[in-house]
Amino acid sequence: MGPLSGFRIIEMAAIGPAPLAGMLLADMGAEVVRIDRLGEADLGIKRDPRFDVATRGKRSVALDIKSPAGRDAALRLIGKADALIEGFRPGVMERLGLGPADCHAVNPGLVFGRMTGWGQRGPLAQAAAHDLNYIALTGALEAIGPEDGPPVAPLNLVGDFGGGSTFLAMGVLAALLERTRSGQGQVVDAAIVDGVGALMAGIHGQLAGGTWRQKRGEHILGGAAPWNTVYRTCDGQWITVCAIEQRFFAELLKRLEIDPASVPDRMDRANWPALRARFAAIFATRSREQWRGVLEGSDACFAPVLHVSEAAEHPHAVARQAYVMNDGVRQPAPAPRFDRTPGEVQGPTIARPGQHTDAVLRDGGFSDAEIAALRSAGAAA
Repeated sequence: MGPLSGFRIIEMAAIGPAPLAGMLLADMGAEVVRIDRLGEADLGIKRDPRFDVATRGKRSVALDIKSPAGRDAALRLIGKADALIEGFRPGVMERLGLGPADCHAVNPGLVFGRMTGWGQRGPLAQAAAHDLNYIALTGALEAIGPEDGPPVAPLNLVGDFGGGSTFLAMGVLAALLERTRSGQGQVVDAAIVDGVGALMAGIHGQLAGGTWRQKRGEHILGGAAPWNTVYRTCDGQWITVCAIEQRFFAELLKRLEIDPASVPDRMDRANWPALRARFAAIFATRSREQWRGVLEGSDACFAPVLHVSEAAEHPHAVARQAYVMNDGVRQPAPAPRFDRTPGEVQGPTIARPGQHTDAVLRDGGFSDAEIAALRSAGAAA
């Protein structure tokens, strides 16, 4: 049931990138148990829990980890886990008595994954912030957007999920792999600013080499080039063309019925405004669907700009079964894919905090009397 089948991950309930990392691990077959906290404000937006896709395939146990009994119960569960992931500010887990030293005392082989925006140390480590703040500090935000406008927020894909969730999941997997040699656990300090910085590696290389344009909106990869950008169609929709290499550009001209001899040097920026205007006029003559018929599937490097509600219906997504129905909600299928141990959605979303408290505690070795005692003390629910 996935390459991580047999691994147990404890996820401390939080919002942001840590839950998505837990979903990725669950999709790969890991048993992910979320410890929800008692007596605290709701961690997320009030909505139908079926739509909280990042909780899919997990189980929830509700514990008062601020009480000695609840903390000890959490430690017993952690003692039988392979990894733990948490997304609190630095020092919170230590104050709860659940820091790395506490957990490694009961489980020396535990991989302790820590997800923060700024990292476990540094002058900003304790400052509150969100996705835009992190990608702003790394230089990523400044580079995104038009030349004559403000930087454009790329949702929270670059920071929270690109530099956060994926790097946390990768770090946990790397530490689990290393444990097969050393037998020891370790702490994974996954900071969004570090992850986004790593994503920017190629750009730093261009900057050092003198090929990175200092002004926003001037770089080829930022949509400045008329052959690597978006165009509006006659029905008010949008399409993309990314004919960066010469052979792909030649294919684009062929399909647009443009004589190559009539096109000036495309690498000369002085020619870009006129070429952009020429392309824009051509693309404005047909609808998005009509351009799909002309360009889709060719080496012109084309794709229509789809609304998120349309993405699952595209023939390529359908052929790859890229989306699944789970708990009545359409959502992305597990990724990446494995040919021998395929991942799959392990179960529905968590309906409510503590939905699986008794079952999780029993699996953790608690007797019915111990579970009853935790409930009576208000340490579990």
